[in-house]
Amino acid sequence: MIPSRTDVILGAQWGDEGKGRVVDYYAGEYDVIARFGGGDNAGHTLVVGDRKLALRIVPSGVLRTRPALFIGGGTVVSLEGLLDELEMLRSLGVDISRVKVSDRAHVVFSYHAAADRENERARGALALGTTGRGIGPAYTDKAARSGITFGDLHRKEATADKIRHNLLAREPLLGQAMPREEDVVAQTLERAAKILPHVVDGVEFIHGALERGKRVLAEGAQGTLLDVGYGTYPYVTSSHTIAGGACVGLGIGPAQIDRVVGVVKAYCTRVGGGPFPSELHDAIGDRLRQRGAEFGTVTGRPRRCGWFDAVAARYASRVNGLSSAVLTKLDVLTGLEAIGIVTAYRQASKPATFAAAGEPDLETEVTWVDGWTDDLSSARGIWQLPLAARNYIAHLEGVLGVPIDAVSVGPERESIALT
Repeated sequence: MIPSRTDVILGAQWGDEGKGRVVDYYAGEYDVIARFGGGDNAGHTLVVGDRKLALRIVPSGVLRTRPALFIGGGTVVSLEGLLDELEMLRSLGVDISRVKVSDRAHVVFSYHAAADRENERARGALALGTTGRGIGPAYTDKAARSGITFGDLHRKEATADKIRHNLLAREPLLGQAMPREEDVVAQTLERAAKILPHVVDGVEFIHGALERGKRVLAEGAQGTLLDVGYGTYPYVTSSHTIAGGACVGLGIGPAQIDRVVGVVKAYCTRVGGGPFPSELHDAIGDRLRQRGAEFGTVTGRPRRCGWFDAVAARYASRVNGLSSAVLTKLDVLTGLEAIGIVTAYRQASKPATFAAAGEPDLETEVTWVDGWTDDLSSARGIWQLPLAARNYIAHLEGVLGVPIDAVSVGPERESIALT
């Protein structure tokens, strides 16, 4: 993948596609890695040599020395979580002065997390399966114009007043779970003093880089099918995860984006509740979970597993305007005699679109392709893969309608087969 002025890498399924390792692989070719949405409910895992690193908010290019690491205005960020992550990175020898936070990013507070948990408890059987980290309530405050931005943090009294107002508004919901006002204010001001050196004018930062001819890689969080507007609502995250979210989350225009790369796993996974038409409730699903280590980076929850969903993939390709794709975890399928691809949905024997994904009478059609037994881990070019694996990749290219630039064949940074 030859870098353009501004490229976007995002997930094209229900998250956990391996975006972090893809961003890490290409990050050395860019000057800025910019996270454009979400919060620390999205974990990215990197494996470099004997080092395994789990990131929640700092962009995934952190193990490359070249790029600046920018947390954009479309994110919501816990001060405590960010400080913990920065300290962890500092202890590993990372120059954390490269990490910058937009003044327009919003702060996630302990009362957001408490509200998140109370909301889930109140929903009972209709719980959405959130991570309970306060992301949704923080975005709610943003939309209600009562949120607190990183730019606000240098105004101590104004920040304290906003905290008091927000706590008072949530008292009926939180009850005994309400954090003490004086504790929240004191902790916030203490943490803000440590964070403020990283806070920048986000619009000036990103446009200044572009105007100086710098290359920017915009990194998405979660996945397309979790987008608050175009995912499987209401079982979605609270932000825009699609390519258009990069414009809103970074403050750039669509004409400034040159290419959109979708990351897709060779099979599908989903965490928590919500529609999942290709889900497997059998030994194959269990096998994918164990071989693929399908357990949440942030929550540790086991992921639901299923065949590659071509209907969902076509939908994701459309709403993102994909230029190309990267396929991950192809090696997990090694050893299967036959591999399924969900190629169509039907309702009452009639063709259905992705909009029907949550309907109770939905039926799926599965196309079967040959599997392979060869070890893929040494392949560094797609032509080095066995014929059956190449045929599977060709099937997925046809589904997505775009070329697949690269395929991961193992967890290591360099375990990538290029076209």
